[in-house]
Amino acid sequence: MPTVAVADLKDDDFLLDVREDDEWKAGHAEGALHIPISEFVARFGELTEAAPQDGRVHVICRSGGRSAQVTMYLAQQGIDAVNVDGGMQVWEAAGRPVVTDEGQPGFVL
Repeated sequence: MPTVAVADLKDDDFLLDVREDDEWKAGHAEGALHIPISEFVARFGELTEAAPQDGRVHVICRSGGRSAQVTMYLAQQGIDAVNVDGGMQVWEAAGRPVVTDEGQPGFVL
């Protein structure tokens, strides 16, 4: 499973958040694309439209389990994807910004 540490992510890296709606609404990484894992296959086209051509997709969830499943699926589709180790819990603990849809400070649910 290809993984990347939160500390190694750059501000302009493409981030795919696969947590569910309530988790996203509580707080997420600014600029991330949100497609819940429960809707992922049906909404796959949204990812292919938004992801950078020949770029890497960094997949994140709360702790790394759901994002690992999506990372494996993406790799099977020939997409360069990596799982963000430790997920949003590590993101928040590392002091990375967590925001709501309104741009206010958020938290990891």
